[in-house]
Amino acid sequence: MVKLIVIDASGAEHILNAEAGRSMMKAATDALVPGIIGECGGCLSCATCHGYVDNAWAARIAPPSEEEQDMLSCAIGVLPSSRLTCQIEMTPELDGLVIRLPEAQF
Repeated sequence: MVKLIVIDASGAEHILNAEAGRSMMKAATDALVPGIIGECGGCLSCATCHGYVDNAWAARIAPPSEEEQDMLSCAIGVLPSSRLTCQIEMTPELDGLVIRLPEAQF
């Protein structure tokens, strides 16, 4: 299991144990973390799993694909640290990953 810390828009911290190989979005939605919807189920066809990767972790995650960048253009409050969490696969190297969620997904 991989430790994942999700900080929702209210500032509440959710500490999850995510299964390696699953997406960060799936771990958060399975745990019912508020503020992450994942409407498309991780098919890269919506932007309702938008989150901000903590700066300390940004270099450890592969850069977004062109498709992800296109979909992020549909998200609200996009920052340089923005990612679609369905595209972040949990691996042992990401143990302790911190993701912050925006105030709104749409």
